[in-house]
Amino acid sequence: MTTNAPQPEVLRYTAFSGDPDGGNPAGVVLDASALDDDDMLAVAAGLGYSESAFLTAPPEGLGGQEGRAYGIRYFSPKAEVPFCGHATVAAAVALAERTGPGKLVFATRAGTVPVEVTVEGGALRATLTSVEPHTEEIADADLAEALAALGWPSADLDPDFPPRIAFAGARHLVLAAATRARLADLAYDFPRLEALMHRLDLTTLQLVWRESASVFHVRDPFPVGGVVEDPATGAAAAAFGAYARELGLVPQDAVLTLYQGEDLGRPGELTVTLRAGEARVRVSGTGTRIG
Repeated sequence: MTTNAPQPEVLRYTAFSGDPDGGNPAGVVLDASALDDDDMLAVAAGLGYSESAFLTAPPEGLGGQEGRAYGIRYFSPKAEVPFCGHATVAAAVALAERTGPGKLVFATRAGTVPVEVTVEGGALRATLTSVEPHTEEIADADLAEALAALGWPSADLDPDFPPRIAFAGARHLVLAAATRARLADLAYDFPRLEALMHRLDLTTLQLVWRESASVFHVRDPFPVGGVVEDPATGAAAAAFGAYARELGLVPQDAVLTLYQGEDLGRPGELTVTLRAGEARVRVSGTGTRIG
């Protein structure tokens, strides 16, 4: 894109809330064909949202219906990320407003992500299906560094939820707080945590507190993206669902509700659906245009 080229239309949507003041805002560019990497990064930085989504023509062989399949890339204000759940939901809702609800297919850097948009109670609701997830253990020294950067004593962790790195399109360190008060008190060392996350190739930390068998409250520090905290994190929700199932913390068939953004004044709700015999995780939520 040159200075004389038409500027792209940048839409603003929030995901995981039907209220423009809730959920997680994302920029959406429905036609990013004229933008290079620097252009996309500049748009994302100018918006200042945790991520923005940029749609392009689908790669050959992606499948899906004509006009409902796209390439998609995600940029934070500081860097490209391989997958972003809330920006996927935002983009899907934006498309559905223009072409109607139904099935979409996105080619992400992490793999193919199908999305289905439905209408529930007059509102658009998008459900993404993650790439194949997995979890891995974290070294004791790295865990100690993460806790030190957070200012969390190890005694503040829930012993029923072992720390793990979980992946469902992006890597997230899952740490469970023993109390809601511990989760609410988030004041971390930004550069120290950022350095550790770069070394471990983490996108966010998925900090969780279990309210009941299927209800969780979550927060996601995101210093590598240039923001202190992500208000609602679909990729981390998918990773957490896979983690919880793999460790036997929830049934193989389960529907989990994750509340996020309450402590930021941007409440959102994410639904995580697990199906027995199916590795991939579904994450769903509403979305709406901002402004």
